[in-house]
Amino acid sequence: MQAAVLREYGEPLDVTEVSEPDLEPHGVVVDVEACGICRSDWHAWQGHGEWADDQVPTDFVLGHEPAGEVVAVGERVESVVAGDRVAVPFNLGCGACGECLNGHGNTCLDGRALGFERAAPGAFAERVHVPHADYNAMPLPDGIAARDVAALGCRFMTAFHSLAHRADVAAGEWVAVHGCGGVGLSAVHVADALGARVVAVDVADGKLTRARDAGADAVVNARDADPVAEIEAITNGGAHVSLDALGRAETCRNSVSCLRQRGRHVQVGLTTDAEEGEVSLPTDAMTRWEVDFLGSRGMPPTRYDELLGLLEAGDLDPGSLVGREVSLSEVPDRLAAMAEYETDGVEVLTF
Repeated sequence: MQAAVLREYGEPLDVTEVSEPDLEPHGVVVDVEACGICRSDWHAWQGHGEWADDQVPTDFVLGHEPAGEVVAVGERVESVVAGDRVAVPFNLGCGACGECLNGHGNTCLDGRALGFERAAPGAFAERVHVPHADYNAMPLPDGIAARDVAALGCRFMTAFHSLAHRADVAAGEWVAVHGCGGVGLSAVHVADALGARVVAVDVADGKLTRARDAGADAVVNARDADPVAEIEAITNGGAHVSLDALGRAETCRNSVSCLRQRGRHVQVGLTTDAEEGEVSLPTDAMTRWEVDFLGSRGMPPTRYDELLGLLEAGDLDPGSLVGREVSLSEVPDRLAAMAEYETDGVEVLTF
């Protein structure tokens, strides 16, 4: 089968023939219909994460936002059959440990990260293996396009989990979103669906236009104004919840600093080699105003039905954020475009 393989960090992916996925007794093989192209893939391609012992291996297939049809089923799988259309969360739980059984499969110590570690080759490929499929393969509602589910991918599930579960956003609260790439635009859309009022921040007018289309009540171009002061003015005192979707030291500090008393910051964006996982913060002010700093990674597979339910009901429309569909041969160039923030909305690999 054809796949896009990481050979060297920062060098174009090698689109080539690779072996078919091995089918484990507890797993399934999925014929990939679509897979989102995410900034986390760009981080992996660049070789980031060495400082956290989280560097993606070379000679490896990236891609972690697939949707498609099950074509092979392991002998121990009980709830998934060939022909099922499924979405696949990137944070693959083992399904049997305390974290998984208590609804926190995204923090499973025995889990696998699809498209990020040797034990879970990714979905920039014609087919992908899903381990522990009874726990990780999420059945799709009828009539939902694979392209839309791939756009849902890690960015929407991460945005939804960070806002609905970690920050517990309530209707009427102000939510600030720093960075309007894929996960940032998803956060704007999710916050709007949850009934919040949203301020979107970026340095590109085109992305801010997309943010307005996704539901932002106000936008701030950080090239033209101090985003912290602008957010405080727009929200009459600061955001209740603020999310850093980019992972730069500046956006992280701005996100914390734009909060009102007892505000909740959510860190979603991963840092680059400029920060190496470390960002200095105004801890005295955080203590004085009882500001919470929350980390958020993916979403527990057991709560995926909440997100798919919003999609089925029409409350979320991830397909509206898709700016481009690409072929497998185009994936290397689209990753490279992310280095200069040249992508527009969500980009999706389709077969």
